[in-house]
Amino acid sequence: MALQCLERPSRRLLSRCYSTIHSKPLPVSAPSYRSCASAGTPSIPFSTRSFTSASLAPHLARRSSLSLLASIRPLKHYSTRSISSSAIRSATPQEAHGSDLTASYTASAGELELVDVKKVLVIGSGGLTIGQAGEFDYSGSQALKALKEENVASVLVNPNIATIQTDHKLADEVYYLPVTPEYVTHVIEKERPDGIMLAFGGQTALNLGVQMNRMGIFERYGVKVLGTSIKTLETSEDRDLFAKALKEIDIPIAESIAVNTVDEALEAAEIVGYPIIVRSAYALGGLGSGFANNAEELRNLSARSLSLSPQILVEKSLKGWKEAEYEVVRDRANNCITVCNMENFDPLGVHTGDSIVIAPSQTLSDEEYHMLRTAAIKIVRHLGVCGECNVQYALQPDGLDYRVIEVNARLSRSSALASKATAYPLAYVAAKLGLGYTLPQLPNAVTKTTTANFEPSLDYVVTKIPRWDLKKFQHVDRHIGSAMRSVGEVMAIGRTWQESIQKAIRQVDPSYNGFQGDQFDDLDDALRNPTDRRWLAVGQALMHENYTVDQVHDLTKIDKWFLHKLMDIVDTQHELEGVGSLFGLRKELALKAKQQGFSDIQIALALGCTEDEVRSRRKGMGLKPWVKKIDTLAAEFPAETNYLYTTYNASSHDVTFDDHGTIILGSGVYRIGSSVEFDWCAVNATLALKAMGKPTVMINYNPETYSTDFDTADKLYFEELSYERVMDIYELESAANVVVSVGGQLPQNIALRLQEDGHAKILGTDPLDIDRAEDRSKFSEILDSIGVDQPAWAELKSVPEAEAFADRVGYPVLCRPSYVLSGAAMNVIHSQVDLKEKLLNASSVSGDHPVVITKFIEGAQEIDVDAVGSAGKLLVHSVAEHVENAGVHSGDATLVLPPVNLDDRTMARIKEIAEKVAKAWSITGPFNMQIIKADDPEGGESALKVIECNLRASRSFPFVSKVLGTNFIDVATKALAGHDVPEPVDLMAKKRDYVATKVSQFSWGRLPGADPFLGVEMASTGEIACFGTDLVEAYWTSLQSTMNFRLPLPGEGLLFGGDVSKPQLAGIVDYLKPLGYKFFAANKEVKDHLESTVKNGCEVNVIEFPTEDKRALREVFREYDIRGVFNLAAARANSLLDQDYVMRRNAVDFGVPLFMEPQTALLFARAMSEKIPGRKEGEVPSEVRRWSDFAGGHVLGSSK
Repeated sequence: MALQCLERPSRRLLSRCYSTIHSKPLPVSAPSYRSCASAGTPSIPFSTRSFTSASLAPHLARRSSLSLLASIRPLKHYSTRSISSSAIRSATPQEAHGSDLTASYTASAGELELVDVKKVLVIGSGGLTIGQAGEFDYSGSQALKALKEENVASVLVNPNIATIQTDHKLADEVYYLPVTPEYVTHVIEKERPDGIMLAFGGQTALNLGVQMNRMGIFERYGVKVLGTSIKTLETSEDRDLFAKALKEIDIPIAESIAVNTVDEALEAAEIVGYPIIVRSAYALGGLGSGFANNAEELRNLSARSLSLSPQILVEKSLKGWKEAEYEVVRDRANNCITVCNMENFDPLGVHTGDSIVIAPSQTLSDEEYHMLRTAAIKIVRHLGVCGECNVQYALQPDGLDYRVIEVNARLSRSSALASKATAYPLAYVAAKLGLGYTLPQLPNAVTKTTTANFEPSLDYVVTKIPRWDLKKFQHVDRHIGSAMRSVGEVMAIGRTWQESIQKAIRQVDPSYNGFQGDQFDDLDDALRNPTDRRWLAVGQALMHENYTVDQVHDLTKIDKWFLHKLMDIVDTQHELEGVGSLFGLRKELALKAKQQGFSDIQIALALGCTEDEVRSRRKGMGLKPWVKKIDTLAAEFPAETNYLYTTYNASSHDVTFDDHGTIILGSGVYRIGSSVEFDWCAVNATLALKAMGKPTVMINYNPETYSTDFDTADKLYFEELSYERVMDIYELESAANVVVSVGGQLPQNIALRLQEDGHAKILGTDPLDIDRAEDRSKFSEILDSIGVDQPAWAELKSVPEAEAFADRVGYPVLCRPSYVLSGAAMNVIHSQVDLKEKLLNASSVSGDHPVVITKFIEGAQEIDVDAVGSAGKLLVHSVAEHVENAGVHSGDATLVLPPVNLDDRTMARIKEIAEKVAKAWSITGPFNMQIIKADDPEGGESALKVIECNLRASRSFPFVSKVLGTNFIDVATKALAGHDVPEPVDLMAKKRDYVATKVSQFSWGRLPGADPFLGVEMASTGEIACFGTDLVEAYWTSLQSTMNFRLPLPGEGLLFGGDVSKPQLAGIVDYLKPLGYKFFAANKEVKDHLESTVKNGCEVNVIEFPTEDKRALREVFREYDIRGVFNLAAARANSLLDQDYVMRRNAVDFGVPLFMEPQTALLFARAMSEKIPGRKEGEVPSEVRRWSDFAGGHVLGSSK
C-alpha cells in the first residue's frame, strides 16, 4: 500500500495515517513507502509500527496543500548509543556516490553503533576573508559544542585568535598554527586524534582534507574522516566528477567542460558556445570565476583562474535566470530533509554571497519549489553526503527548465543564514550526524519540541543583504558578478517582505534610512550592469525617476514580484510626502508605513519634522512594535525558542517582559574595521553577566555570529541597532540597563542619545565622557589638561586656516574626522596641493563633529594599549608594539605581545599614561589607546604621544586576552556591573618565555584593481595570530597562516621594486642571498641600487615589465619563475600604469606572495634566513605547541 499525494487538505489519510499541517507523526502499518515529494528516489524501509512523518510548508502561499508531503522518514528514536539496523537503508553505488561514508561504522548483533572516537581534530577556517568570514566561527563553535556534549575530546587548529571557538571554553586544546598539511600533520603526530571534522572550516578545511587524504596521512595515522566522506567532497569540488555524477541520476547541469590550460579553455568555449562562465574547482566564494563574451576575454580570465586553481570549468552562461538554493541535511540512514529554501533577488550572474537573498522563496510556484526540492534530495542522496549540504540552482524565469550550479558538501555561508532564519542549528546537527546519530534521534536544541528530522515552516520572511566596503579602495572595480566581494551580511525578519527589506537596508549602514535612491551618472547602465549600489539604482529609478516596474525588470531581470513590493514602499513614501506635516498624519497611514518597515526617521523626513516628534506622535497613537518568536512550527507546537523579532504586523506579544535584564548591544554587520573580534567581546560580556545570575538580552542582526546563537543570551532580538529599535526594546523589556562598550563603534554612536534623549541607563563609562573622547577637539583639550603629550593639532574651520597650520608645523599632516571607524576618511597629506580635496572628503563624513588635523610624525613607532578601568582606576592593561612604523592603521599593523623593543622605563611611562587617562575620563569598562614613540633627535628620552583613545573594547581585546591569559572582557564586565571587581594587577610586569604576533588577513585578490598598499585607512578583512619562542618564530608562523600563502623556495625568483631610498630593500637581499634565490628588478635603478648596497654585492637581472599587457606580464612571471615580490614604494600610485602599482597588483592577481611594507618585509626575510636552512624533514618545529603550553594552562573560561 503506497502513500499517495492528495490534491486538497484532508484530516483523514488512508485508514491509519493522519495528515496535519506539519510534521506530526503518522502511524503506519505497511513496512515500506515511497515519498511523492522524492519521486525517482528509492523508498526507505522501516520496521513495522515505526512512526513516520511528512511535512507541509504553509509559508508557500501558492502551493497546493498535501502535494507538499515530504520524504517519509522515521521519527523519535531516542536511544543514545545505538541505532536499530532495521532503520538503516544500505546505499548502493548508484544511489550513494560517496558510499564509502559508512566505512567507519560497524554493525554487530543487529545494531549499528555510533562512531568510536575519543579525540577529534576540528579544522578551522583561519583569518576572515571575503568569501569566508565569521560564519565559520559560528559553525566550528557548534561542532565543538556537540563534541563536548558527547564527552569527546576536541583539538582545534585555527590561527584566528579573534574567534569564540579558539577559547578553551569550547575546545579542549587549541593550536594557533597555519592550516596546512605540514602543520596539521605535526598536530596529528602530537595529539593522535582518531577522528577529524573537515566540514566546519569552510573551503580551507575542505581543501586541506582532500590534500592530506591524497598524501595518505589519515590512513597512516588511523584518523577517521567524520561526516561526509573525502570521496564525496572530491566529487562535489571537482567540476568534471561533479558533472558526471549528476548525469548518472539525470539531473541537468549547465553544459560544461573541465580544462587545465588556457588553450583547452578556448577549445571548450568553441564547443559550448559564447557567452560562457568560468568556474574554478576547489575555490572559495566564486574566486577565479567570471563571464566571457569572446575569446580575448576568456584568455585573460582563464589565465588568472588557472593561477588560483588547478582546474576550471568552462560552461554555458545562464546569466539572467533565477537563482535559488536549498539547505539539505542527510544522515547515514539516508533520512534526508530540506531545512530551508532561499531565492536571490538578483538573477544569475551575481554571486549569491553578493546578492540580496530571501527565505523562504517568495516567487517560486508550487511546481517549481517541489521540482527543485526533489532534485536536491536526489542529489544529496546520490552523492552520499552525511551532514549538511547546500544545492544551488539556476531556474528558467518563464518555464520549468533548471540547472544545478553547484553543491557545497560542507557548512557554507548560506548555512549560517539558514540556521538563524529557521532556528534549525545546522552545524550542531551536522556534527552529531558525523558522530553517527541519525536525524530522528536528535532533538532540535532550539525548538525543544521537535526532532532534527522535522522540516521548519516559517510564518515570517527573512532578507539578507550583503555589506561591501569597495569605496575604501583606490582604483577598485565596483561591479559585482560571479566572484564574491562583500565583507559581511545582515539578516532582517518581518511579517511582510517590505518590512523585512527596509529593516535590512538600515542594518547594512546607519546612513541609509530605508529603501531610497542615489545619484548615478548613467542610471540605465547601473541597472543593467550591477555594482555594490544596485539596490540604490533600483530605488532611484522607482522612487525619483518614474521608471515603471516593467522598465526596471527589463534592465535588471529582477522578478516583478519584488519590484511591485518595492513600488508599494514608493507609493507609501509619496503618500507620506503628500501629507506635508506631522499634524496631518493619520493613524491608518502611520500604521501602514510601519507595517511596510518605515522607520521614524523615514517618516520624519517625508513630513518635514524630527525623529523624536514622530516617535512621540506614534506612541501617542498607541503604535508600538509587537515582539514575536521565530516560530518555525507553524503554530502546531508551542514555540520555545528565545529568537525574537519586532513587527507592526501583529496584534499580540509572544513573550512576557518580567526579566528586567541587561541589554547587550552587538556589533552588527561585519565590515572592514569591525568584525568577529567584537562578537567575541559581546559574547564574553554576555556570558560573564549570565555567570553573575543577571538576565541578558542581546540585540544583533548578524547571522554569521556566535552572539546570535540560540543559547548565548537569555533573549535574542534579531533587530536593528538603531536608536529607535533599541529604545523600543528597552521600554518593552523594562530593561535594567544597557551595555554599549563591547560592540565596537556602532553602539557607541547612539550611546549619548540613549542616555540623554531616551533616559536609558548605560552601564560603565558615562556617554558624556565617551563623547569627550570621540570628539577630537575635546579629546585633545583634556590630554593637555592632564599633562599627556600629543602631536600638535588644530581644529579645522576653513581651508586657509588649515593651510596656515600645515605650513607652521610642516608637512605631512594627518586629517582625522571625529567618530571614525577603521580610519574612514583619514588621510596623510604631504603637500598643499592635496589639502583642499582631502579636507573636503573628510568633512563629508564627520557629521556634526569637527575635523581635526595633527602633525604626522614620520618614522615613529606605534604602540597599542588595551585596558580596563573601574571608576577611573586602572585594573589591567596590555602593551603591544607595532612592527610597522606609524602611518599604517593599527587594524592592518603587525602587533607584538609582549613587546620586544620597549624597555622597562618606557613600559612604566605607558602605564602612567593609561592611569591618567582612566582617571580623566572616569572610565569604567574597557578602553584602548594608540601611542606613538618618537625618538629625540638630540638623543634624549623618546617622546610618547597619545594619538587616539576609544572608551570601548577594541579589535585587539581577544588577542591580548588570549596571549596574556586574562580575559579582559570578563574583568571589564565585572567592572561594569560592579560585581566582584578584581584588584588592579600589572600583567605586563610578568616576564614570559614566548611572543605572539597578530598579523592582518587581506583580501586583495577579491578586489580587482585595488592598490595593495597600506596606509592610515584600514584595508584588512581579518586577522590571525601565532605564538613562538621569539619574534622571528612567531612572525614566521603567523605569516604562513594567512590564506593561500606559499613560501618562496630557494632557487626560485624574487622580484624587487619600489623606492630605492628605503634601506630595507638591500637588507632583505642581505638576508636572502645565502639561500640561493634569483633576484630580478623591473628597472635599472633598482638593479643598480641593490648591486651597489648589498653586502659583498649580488647579481640582479632586469626583466622586461609590460605595464599594459597583463597576459604578457604573466608570461614574464612564468618565464623567470617569480614566486615572491618585494615592492617598497613610498606612496600609493596615482596611475594604473605606475610600475610599482602594476607589480603589486599583478603579484596579487597571479597568487604570488607580496611584501609591500618595509619593516615586515625585512622581518620575514630575516625569518626565512633563520628558518629555511634549519628545516629538517620529519622534525616537529618548535612552534607546534598547544596554546595551553604557551599560556601556562587552560584559560578564558575553561572548566579545567
